[in-house]
Amino acid sequence: MLDIVIKARIANISEAMKVKRILPFRLRRMVGPFIFLDHAGPVAEVPKTWSSLDVKPHPHIGLSTVSYLFNGQVTHRDSLGVEQVIRPGEVNWMTAGSGIAHSERFENPAALAGGALEMIQTWVALPEKDEESAPSFANYKPEQLPVFTDTGVWMRLIAGNAYGLAGKVTTHSPLFYLHVELEQGARFGLPPEHEERGIYIAKGVLEVNGVSYREGQMLVFTKGADSLISAITSSTLMMMGGEPLGERFIWWNFVSSRKERIEQAKEDWKQGRILLPPTDNEEFIPLPDDNSRPAGSAPRPEPLS
Repeated sequence: MLDIVIKARIANISEAMKVKRILPFRLRRMVGPFIFLDHAGPVAEVPKTWSSLDVKPHPHIGLSTVSYLFNGQVTHRDSLGVEQVIRPGEVNWMTAGSGIAHSERFENPAALAGGALEMIQTWVALPEKDEESAPSFANYKPEQLPVFTDTGVWMRLIAGNAYGLAGKVTTHSPLFYLHVELEQGARFGLPPEHEERGIYIAKGVLEVNGVSYREGQMLVFTKGADSLISAITSSTLMMMGGEPLGERFIWWNFVSSRKERIEQAKEDWKQGRILLPPTDNEEFIPLPDDNSRPAGSAPRPEPLS
């Protein structure tokens, strides 16, 4: 059975980049440790100033950002000095821990041509013991990610474990994260290993318990549900979940188990105590005030409490 169906809302993460935002949702804040989910693209039209798609340097604490591309390419730079171009099928896993700043730049106009750019970004909240860990970054190539195939079903395990697959991506709590491609008529069941499980339909139409669900919807299943998922059309899915971490607060780009830690992060960003990327430090997104946000900044999710 389904616990809730979440419909994506449109949000801006930069001057010209709109996304479908799924998490957090006021009636369902998290699925396992996943606390944020954006679907960017496919970009149907390249803007006259293609750099207007860029997300300028901005800070994070208490989470890991996970970037995964279907098409196109993006350049990541962070305050550790990492500069990494991410391409389709790769995973950028950045753990903010005690604090990091990063940017996402779309520097190759050819990669944006023909509506090619399409990306999923999630945030994974950290367990309390890891919230103040040292920041880190890793890029994983497609050949490092295990793949499962069956009749009409292709799955790539991005992180965690599910369906007998075990990932090499370093995680901090029990979870699973999958890219799934289904042919029309394909059927499969939910992974039984995890307490909380959700499916985001990036493309296509699914049927669950006799009801159809479409692109832009996230299906969150009740604990212990053993539903059969059928592809009405060829479909692209992102499946995720895991064990719940407990209460988390989120404000702008900050996640923590403690409200006072978020207040400290606000002040740290204002005072420059979270360093900018050394190769991308000419501009940044200022801290939003409590009632608005500056143009070009990522929209602020409402605080969780």
